[in-house]
Amino acid sequence: MHAAYLARARTASGRLCSVTLALLDSASLYFRSFYALPESMTAPDGTPVNAVRGFTDTLARIVTDRRPSRLVACLDADWRPKFRTDLLPSYKAHRVADAVANEEEVPDTLTPQVPIILEVLEAFGFATAEAAGYEADDVIGALTARENDDPVEVITGDRDLFQLVRTEPTPASVIYVGKGWAKAEVLGPAEIAQRYGVPVDGAGAAYAEMAVLRGDPSDGLPGVAGIGEKTAAKLITQFGSLDGLIAAAAEGSKDVPPKTRAKLAEAEEYLRVAPTVVRVAADAPVSVSGSDAVPASPADPDRVLELAQRWNLGSSATRLVKALTANAR
Repeated sequence: MHAAYLARARTASGRLCSVTLALLDSASLYFRSFYALPESMTAPDGTPVNAVRGFTDTLARIVTDRRPSRLVACLDADWRPKFRTDLLPSYKAHRVADAVANEEEVPDTLTPQVPIILEVLEAFGFATAEAAGYEADDVIGALTARENDDPVEVITGDRDLFQLVRTEPTPASVIYVGKGWAKAEVLGPAEIAQRYGVPVDGAGAAYAEMAVLRGDPSDGLPGVAGIGEKTAAKLITQFGSLDGLIAAAAEGSKDVPPKTRAKLAEAEEYLRVAPTVVRVAADAPVSVSGSDAVPASPADPDRVLELAQRWNLGSSATRLVKALTANAR
């Protein structure tokens, strides 16, 4: 039944959907799919396909629930860019599997699924984007920065991209799926401001600067010792920016408590480099594979059918085809 439906879905045309650009943090989504679904999901040859099926199902949910008119799956060309590790060697150092090759520690059964995911994206006709020497976060940041026409929705399971929320020139929000798609949260400047206690004006930039102070062990960012999330947000709000805080501390301002001044002084070298590490590189030279229009039907139905049969993706592929067809009506 799945194969028959896939084979028929060749002629859908037209579309009624929200005029929105969806930017997918692809690695974040397929990592979460891998851990959410059992490895007993396999292809006929025994290859685990849990991440492939989960990622494909996530695509279907995005198309169905968010109804974007445009979509780009953003990729890591370099998961641990040199320009970041040169500044802060601890950046993601705990995730390195091979110190010589600088390869990320990835489960053995996930690695062979990534090329299949890329094949699925291509067969369906979804655009992908990457930038040599940069992470997917940078790709998403650059595409958001250059978007002046449509609202942007960044779909991710990581908090790093909260820094991209904005109101102008077009709204940008984060669809945060850290707790799964069923509990997805739509976060814009107001929501980030309320959650973290940063100013609503410039909430994205304030979040990034708060993150510099707070640190993030999952990314190897030490932060400033003794300054937690609430204190970091309070300081950024009080002084307007990280630069404002550092300047006030350097001047011996009475508004900066002596203990805080001491902590900032001890972290001087970290604070010099961390903002560049934490902020997305909005000037990354992004290359997009093709049109970012959400397809009304698979670009290559025969290949979709072949992939579905080869990798046992039948029901997942069918759900995505149905989502595209419904989205195009």
